[in-house]
Amino acid sequence: MNRRIHLAALAFLALTPLAAQAPKGWKMRVDKSTEATDPDAPGDIKFTTLGSGFHAVNPQAAVYWSPSNTANGNYTLKGTFTLNKPSSHPNYYGIIFGGSDLEGAKQSYAYFVVAQNGMFLIKKREGDATPTVKGRTPNDAVKKPDDTGKSVNALEVRVGADKVDFVVNGTVVDSEPKPAFGKTDGIYGIRVNHILDVTIDNLSKS
Repeated sequence: MNRRIHLAALAFLALTPLAAQAPKGWKMRVDKSTEATDPDAPGDIKFTTLGSGFHAVNPQAAVYWSPSNTANGNYTLKGTFTLNKPSSHPNYYGIIFGGSDLEGAKQSYAYFVVAQNGMFLIKKREGDATPTVKGRTPNDAVKKPDDTGKSVNALEVRVGADKVDFVVNGTVVDSEPKPAFGKTDGIYGIRVNHILDVTIDNLSKS
C-alpha cells in the first residue's frame, strides 16, 4: 500500500467516533472520569453484538441506547447482566430509563445499577449533574462474583402510576415515588461504568 494512503487510512480510523463502533441502530456516549483518584483504564471501548444481546468492554464509562427504544406511561424494563470478571474496585452497571437529549448538553436519564460488592444504586443524570435518588445500598439479592469470577443479575425497573419499583433477581430491593425522577417517559438503554467487562441479554420492555 502507498505510504501516503496508508497514513491517511490510519488518520481516518483515529478520527472515527466511538459511536460508529456500536451495533447498527445503537449509539453510545462516553462518560470519562474526572477524578484523579479513580482514573479510566487505557484503550478504547468495545460495544458489540453477542448472540441476541451485547458485550461491553469499558475502559471508560458509557451509556448505550437505540433511539427507537422508548417507554412511556406504565411499563417494565428488564435486562440480564453478566459481569464477566471483577474489576479492580466496585463499579456499577445496569439499566437507564426516561432518557432524552442523550447526545446533547442537556442529557437526562435515570439509572438503576449494581456492583460486584452486592450493592445497588439509583441516580439521575441531568446535564453534568448526577443527583442521587438512592445511595449505594447492600442487598442479598445482588449476586456477587462466584469462584469463576462471574456474576449474573437480572434487573427490572417497574414504572407504575405513582411509584417505581427496582428489582434484582425477582426481589424488589427498593421503591421510590414516581415524582422523584421528574420524568420516566423516554429512551431506555444500558449504562456500564469504567473498568468493566459486561454481557447484556434480554433487554426488553413490556
